[in-house]
Amino acid sequence: MPENDRQLHFNLFLMGVGHHEAAWRHPRTDPAQAADVTHFQNLARQAEAASFDSVFLADGVEARSDGGWGLISHFEPFTLLTALAVVTERIGLIGTVSTGFSEPYNLARQFASLDHISRGRAGWNIVTSAGDRAAQNFGRSANQEHAVRYERAAEFLDVVTALWDSWEDGALLLDRSSGAFADPERVHEIDHAGAHFRVRGPLNIPRSPQGHPLLVQAGSSGSGRAFAARWAEAVFTAQQTLAEGQAFYGDLKRQAAAAGRDPRQVKILPGVVPVIGSSEAEARRLDEELDGLISPAQAVSVLSGVLGVDLTDHPLDAPLPPLPPVTEINGAKSRFELVRDLAVRDGLTLRQLIGRLGGGRGHQVVVGTPEQIADHIETWFTEGAADGFNVMPPILPAGLTDFVEQVLPILRKRGLFREGYTGRTLREHYGLPRPAGRWSTAA
Repeated sequence: MPENDRQLHFNLFLMGVGHHEAAWRHPRTDPAQAADVTHFQNLARQAEAASFDSVFLADGVEARSDGGWGLISHFEPFTLLTALAVVTERIGLIGTVSTGFSEPYNLARQFASLDHISRGRAGWNIVTSAGDRAAQNFGRSANQEHAVRYERAAEFLDVVTALWDSWEDGALLLDRSSGAFADPERVHEIDHAGAHFRVRGPLNIPRSPQGHPLLVQAGSSGSGRAFAARWAEAVFTAQQTLAEGQAFYGDLKRQAAAAGRDPRQVKILPGVVPVIGSSEAEARRLDEELDGLISPAQAVSVLSGVLGVDLTDHPLDAPLPPLPPVTEINGAKSRFELVRDLAVRDGLTLRQLIGRLGGGRGHQVVVGTPEQIADHIETWFTEGAADGFNVMPPILPAGLTDFVEQVLPILRKRGLFREGYTGRTLREHYGLPRPAGRWSTAA
């Protein structure tokens, strides 16, 4: 698609009953729906009816132990995405799985299976997992160092993509008359032996409809950007200001070009939390209602983990205490920097900071009328900060309904978003080619 014919891409980030930390306490939500598969199926169908490119599930392999909302049981991504696949036909299905606590063979098989089941709509959000609590659920006392996590992730991707290519297109013959099930010359062992993995292959499932499920990445640190420039076809990111968004967008596109890739085939989608009202005052009332339901103790506990500093006894109405340099952070470095910079730039107290983060955990929260939300989206899209957005409604399902019924019609009228799907696979939605296999077809 020519650059001047660009159209927005929208991904719906599915998160319980809303992205605001206190969404479950608001009267317009039902917290029990977070454990009801029909809630997520209805959201996926609504997003598909609106021609969203995809839905996305975050995931973690730990739970907070403070009795807060973060303790709630979340569905495992492959299980839930398969349940969404059978009630939808076109919308993409992106799930988060960590390279830190998975094995390449199992993951390659699971995503290939999802791509077959959904007829070409699977995507993998690649994370390396920060923090020690997750590692302690897998027989480790602490997580690996940041650089080691990305080294493992790079080798992990080498193995997974080789496994996806281990069956050539057309290797499955199913010739009943001759008894030839598959052509053995077109099914390949990968014989990988590296620093972290030894995998023989081949995969025990034929090449999937998309060849490779869509590769998505969400890290914004130096290592994360380099990894995204090499592998990612869509990038979920978090920036607070237009200037920050433009800087990230430009840097990642340049790195992708330097890696020999077409930068137009790396779609950058910042997270946005749209708090929508018929008037700006109404939108601000909803925002204030949600912020007023935040539990300060639980919010401070979460923030302490992000910053690597125990803030339990820190005064709520004082600025943050001195923070360690980012080089000492072994968790999510980019999120640490985002939160630190937000607090410093806007001179926030601890109470103000947890309020600002409560809406979207560091993603931009845009409060206003449908026109104001649409203006914000158009500005970021046309001024080199985004190819689309990872939409994070503060409350669900109402926040999605408001966005679909009130914001999307404005963007369509401006010629910025499609009226309907033009393709069937996730790659087609994002305007991305199907990767060629790495093996030449046997003669």
